[in-house]
Amino acid sequence: MSAEAADREAATSSRPCTPPQTCWFEFLLEESLLEKHLRKACPDPAPVELIVQFLEQASKPSVNEQNQVQPPPDNKRNRILKLLALKVAAHLKWDLDILEKSLSVPVLNMLLNELLCISKVPAGTRHVDMDLAALPPTTAMAILLYNRWAIRTIVQSSFPVKQAKPGPPQLNVMNQMQQEKELTENILKVLKEQAADSILVLEAALKLNKDLYVHTMRTLDLLAMEPGMVNGETDSSTAGLKIKTEEMQCQVCYDLGAVYFQQGSTNSAVYENAREKFFRTKELIAEIGSLSLHCTIDEKRLAGYCQACDVLVPSSDNNSQQLTPYSQVHICLRSGNYQEVVQIFIEDNLTFTLPAQFRQSVLRELFQKAQQGNEALDEVCFKVCVCNTVHDILEGRTVSVQFNQLFLRPNKEKIDFLLEVCSRSVNVEKASDSLKGNMAAFLKNVCLGLEDLQYVFMISSHELFITLLKDEERKLLVDQMRKRAPRVNLCIKPVTSFYDIPASASVNIGQLEHQLILSVDPWRIRQILIELHGMTSDRQFWTVSNKWEVPSVYSGVILGIKDNLTRDLVYILMAKGLHCSNVKDFPHAKQLFAACLELVTEFSPKLRQVMLNEMLLLDIHTHEAGMGQSGERPPSDLISRVRGYLEMRLPDIPLRQVVAEECVAFMLNWRENEYLTLQVPAFLLQSNPYVKLGQLLAATCKELPGPKESRRTAKDLWEVVVQICSVSNQHKRGNDGRVSLIKQRESTLGIMYRSELLSFIKKLREPLVLTIILSLFVKLHNVREDIVNDITAEHISIWPSSIPKKQLWLILEP
Repeated sequence: MSAEAADREAATSSRPCTPPQTCWFEFLLEESLLEKHLRKACPDPAPVELIVQFLEQASKPSVNEQNQVQPPPDNKRNRILKLLALKVAAHLKWDLDILEKSLSVPVLNMLLNELLCISKVPAGTRHVDMDLAALPPTTAMAILLYNRWAIRTIVQSSFPVKQAKPGPPQLNVMNQMQQEKELTENILKVLKEQAADSILVLEAALKLNKDLYVHTMRTLDLLAMEPGMVNGETDSSTAGLKIKTEEMQCQVCYDLGAVYFQQGSTNSAVYENAREKFFRTKELIAEIGSLSLHCTIDEKRLAGYCQACDVLVPSSDNNSQQLTPYSQVHICLRSGNYQEVVQIFIEDNLTFTLPAQFRQSVLRELFQKAQQGNEALDEVCFKVCVCNTVHDILEGRTVSVQFNQLFLRPNKEKIDFLLEVCSRSVNVEKASDSLKGNMAAFLKNVCLGLEDLQYVFMISSHELFITLLKDEERKLLVDQMRKRAPRVNLCIKPVTSFYDIPASASVNIGQLEHQLILSVDPWRIRQILIELHGMTSDRQFWTVSNKWEVPSVYSGVILGIKDNLTRDLVYILMAKGLHCSNVKDFPHAKQLFAACLELVTEFSPKLRQVMLNEMLLLDIHTHEAGMGQSGERPPSDLISRVRGYLEMRLPDIPLRQVVAEECVAFMLNWRENEYLTLQVPAFLLQSNPYVKLGQLLAATCKELPGPKESRRTAKDLWEVVVQICSVSNQHKRGNDGRVSLIKQRESTLGIMYRSELLSFIKKLREPLVLTIILSLFVKLHNVREDIVNDITAEHISIWPSSIPKKQLWLILEP
């Protein structure tokens, strides 16, 4: 052995020994290996991975002598592989929760169809036409497993799923993923067509009064034997793993309840069926107890379903004591009994039954109704908001924006209601010190935010305030309020008698309008507008400054808001945010956009999407002006948001051209060429000219290292740019009778106007992309002098110095 070989041997032997993974074909060679493998504490590969491997190998197509692809042959090897997959599933006790979590829809569909086949279910026979009571127990159980999985898959497909972040794109992987997606969609289509039959099969199963049996590894082995070797054991009514009637019915009831609940979105009468099944599931769980080995129900999810059914289908018993708080709130909202909702919320501040998210959703619904012109709900909104704020304070959360907005102009009635809610929400004798401390700090902060001392004394003299704060704290607070200077002190008063004369309303409005123009603090802007609208009701304050400009595609939606205050606030916040973004004051722009987003989210999904788009554009500008200057790549979240914008297909959303322009330029500048060439959806190429141009540029960047004759995309790019830059000639007869030639600079022959192309180029800074563009312009100038005269001269000044002049020859020469 040479010295080098000895060194390699020594290095290899010194490494920790990792046991090799068992390969799928080893289980074919040794019959007893599967059971040994599954008995391990942490088998590698895991059971579900084995199922995938076995079925994958068994379903591989073959190729005949004429090189034609044939279906997988039905030979002994493939039959054994399918049997091994079934045995692994039997080892997992046919637990659909485990199987669904780890196996794709096509794989699980294949597995369960193999179970039906080996359980002697006749192929092509509708399950609904079979009498479950007359079938062998294992056959009936196989049919139930398949139909339970069918409706569970239908329900699961109706839930929104967060897409996994794709890794580095590989063409073969993408093709495989696309094939699996299409196969899944086809299976779902069949399952949905058969959904009614599956529901009838499961309903029939609830009428069975006998225990069922499911195949085990032993019964599957017996079924696989030659017919003459079977001793009749598999035909016995007690072969396999016993599933008690109650366990089977519990699982079936839960699955039926879920599918009925899903169907209720289109047929509300079906919610009654869902309620019946879910409450029967609860009864069966109580009967079975915790000893069940084969019945696993997500009891938290079941409780959520039951609460939802209580709200959607209240019990026929009208005794409100038996209704859950959810049902009581829902009934009150439907009947318009809003004062009762307020009382329920106050009582819940002691019990904390209703989650904060539910309470906020109720407030949001009331705000939307008030925005639609129901002014009677303004008081209800304030009261519900106070209840929610006190609830948040007691749980240690901060005061909401809505409360600060609604409490900017307090009056005696508002203060009285706030004190009533605080008093009824705290049991002073039983409450913890932290809870009492939260309430005391809240009341203290409310006092500090009040201008009128009369209201301060209302709170400081209240029994709850006196109980929660010590005498020293109360006295210090009151003295602090008395000595507090006025909020606005414009100048020292040299002549007391003159300056004591109160200013007129017009002077006050003028001062506030001046502050409104200068302020970039969204909460101060909100406060000023509330004060201005309190002084006059016939003014449109979004017209105060002629420098407040909002794109016309947005202004129509904003000016259509019915509430004057909300309309002014949205318009001014957006106008100021856009101005700050244009002057590169990105921190203030982000504050203004965030406040506007929070405001419009309450009542307008359309404006909410508009603000999300503008915040995306702002984040692009912020990165390009900051970390992007040093060459640091943008965060993956920003790239994902840019992709999401480009792929967005929401109808009726007003869109600014500059956002799409910036997004495509951003992808090119950061070399996201794989996405633009391979992953961009096809519909975008037809609907978005910037995406089409970006795809051609990205594909050309990828083609450049290859030979010129293979640069098909470069030729396509040349044709697109020629069409964009072409000038349409028109003839006109002059006063002297001669025909003159007029060149129209903007042509509609191409996918965009030339001015739009030039604007887009100014946003590009990736050297290779710029070299390609400049080369095209040089070629245009040399070859087609009638097309361009000033493009190169106009844009040579923006070219980065990093591009060598030697690269400016026609690299795209055909």
